[in-house]
Amino acid sequence: MTAPTSATRTLVSPLALAKRRGKIGYWCVFTGVVLLFALAFLFPVYWMVTGAMKSPDELVRTPPTLVPDSWQLSGYTDAWDLMQLPTHLWNTVVQASGAWLLQIIFCTAAAYALSKLRPAFGKVILGGILATLMVPAQALVVPKYLTVADLPILHTSLLNDPLAIWLPAVANAFNLYLLKRFFDQIPRDVLEAAEIDGAGRLRTLWSIVLPMSRPVLGVVSIFALVNVWQDFLWPLMVFSDTSKQPISVALVQLTQNISLTVVIASMVIASIPMVAMFLVFQRHIIAGISAGSTKG
Repeated sequence: MTAPTSATRTLVSPLALAKRRGKIGYWCVFTGVVLLFALAFLFPVYWMVTGAMKSPDELVRTPPTLVPDSWQLSGYTDAWDLMQLPTHLWNTVVQASGAWLLQIIFCTAAAYALSKLRPAFGKVILGGILATLMVPAQALVVPKYLTVADLPILHTSLLNDPLAIWLPAVANAFNLYLLKRFFDQIPRDVLEAAEIDGAGRLRTLWSIVLPMSRPVLGVVSIFALVNVWQDFLWPLMVFSDTSKQPISVALVQLTQNISLTVVIASMVIASIPMVAMFLVFQRHIIAGISAGSTKG
């Protein structure tokens, strides 16, 4: 005789949910919690967007107004012209795209080699790469700057050059480890079947591994782009030329003697590309959460 299975314990018993009053109470509490969380996350965004539509006097008024007295779009148009946003947004796109492309190429190749090719001292190399995650990013700023200021062997300066952003971004230990962990979950039988069909290492990577790795590649891509887009200290150090600075640096450097309304409008415009990217690729983010569960 088998022992009876114990029911799963929940915050609200199934018996209470079966009653009409229980269902109403449950959904009221659930809806209230969701609305509170939505308000906590969306209210700062609403405040920023509407703040750029207020007059400078209304923006600093006490108590503040939740809705602008008069909706003005001049803050956004002034920000677009006075802050030279097209130039700095394009600089950011170039820097982020190059860093993303190089990071995808080299991190994927390194992760594939460590996971499937199993080189000599592979575990030692991986351990050394992961050890860099323990080093504070601020401690690496000076060595990185000295390196790009006088590139070893070539003895050339990469200051005011997008390569100063691209090359340090390639060495991303976290994304490399994320890719390796995903490649470890790919069944060995799939790769052996490709080898039997005559596929080489590169052909297997291109035709088998990469198509199966779209979820984790999407997550790594988002991490790579966001890291470059929001970085401030490193671009500030390597770009002394104002015309080549990304949007994160320009928003700080060019805000002197600029109206607060225009500054807020510039921040709203600068955040639009990242918000749009999240909305477009949110499926990949969700899929990347379960990246380790590869189907056999």
